[in-house]
Amino acid sequence: MTKKERHIVALDIGSTKTCALIGELEDGSGVKFAALGAAESKGWRKGQIVNLELAVSSIRRAVEEAETIVGVPVEAALIGVAGAHVRGVNSRGGITVGARPRDVQRDDVRRAIEAARGVTLPEDREVLHVMPQEFSLDAQDNIRDAIGMVGQRLEANVHIVTASGTATQNVVTAVNRAGVRVDDTVLEPFASAEACLTQDERELGACLLDIGGGTTELIAYSGGVVRHTAAIPVGGDHFTNDLAVGLRTPIPEAEKIKREYAQTFRELLVDDLAIEIASVGDRPPRTVYARMLTDIVGPRAQELLSLIRDELRRGGMESQIPAGIVFTGGGAQLRGLLEMTEKTFNLPVRIACPRGLAGMSEEVSRPEYATAVGLVLYGARTRRAASAKPAGFMGKLKSMFAGA
Repeated sequence: MTKKERHIVALDIGSTKTCALIGELEDGSGVKFAALGAAESKGWRKGQIVNLELAVSSIRRAVEEAETIVGVPVEAALIGVAGAHVRGVNSRGGITVGARPRDVQRDDVRRAIEAARGVTLPEDREVLHVMPQEFSLDAQDNIRDAIGMVGQRLEANVHIVTASGTATQNVVTAVNRAGVRVDDTVLEPFASAEACLTQDERELGACLLDIGGGTTELIAYSGGVVRHTAAIPVGGDHFTNDLAVGLRTPIPEAEKIKREYAQTFRELLVDDLAIEIASVGDRPPRTVYARMLTDIVGPRAQELLSLIRDELRRGGMESQIPAGIVFTGGGAQLRGLLEMTEKTFNLPVRIACPRGLAGMSEEVSRPEYATAVGLVLYGARTRRAASAKPAGFMGKLKSMFAGA
């Protein structure tokens, strides 16, 4: 295998930044970090392209930076898909294995999953993932792998993730115009979970929240499989914009203040620091106080947590995540958010940094790169599964169970 063939390239195209991360397959089952290229995202809003040429330019800059480091051109990549247009739904369907009980074959499993995914979709929706949950065979439920078992009626429970066909195609078009072929499209929080959740958390039940610039992506696991996915229309940029409006300061200054001083949880505010901030236009700088920042970002944090709770209730997951809530993404580092979440949900809460790539730098180990790292890990797993197991649908199905 040549160096280029060993590379797995991930493109995480968010509302705030676009990054190209390259991993390299090692002998055995390992993957090592090879390069990171990043650029400011332009032409995006809330997970959707609003200016194609600007988006293409951002992708091209990030890819070129990564190419320069590895000295090999990037020809293909996995891309993350996220945003308010993404929807998740649980479905069930089944087949009759035979006129009388017999061994369940691989093709029977495939047909049962196809029956479960047979939901009617609006014209502009396309299926992004079909994630198997468990199977039922005659009177026996909660079967992880039915192949080889004997029965007559096989049913499958699956979680189906759909996305706007138009929004997804626009992302693919932008990547293609930047000179890169799209190998696969992957739900971003699914990728982030690959890099951030432990097997124990997946089994016991946990919710991962990836706070991006425009949205917060949610994925909930229980029993080792995906039970619920959603996008919440509040992200890190909303906190920044609130500060810019409330303090009458430019957006870049508001972002800096948010990172350095903003505290969402009033109970943790110890010192009411005096902070000098830039004013809009030619007006002189002004002094604000730390409690003023909390008065602005605190209500927005409470709104985000309220929306998360509503979404968990809607998915029937509020009491199904005893392992707690895991934050990742750039917005996860907002001061006080962890403590506020612990108090609100009465659950364990942690901020997760991505792991799983050998030789990752300190920069790549930050929460904002969780999706990119996860995309590389997902790509490595599916590539190895495809070479070791039956190709096509069943190979991908098996790889999903391997990561469950």
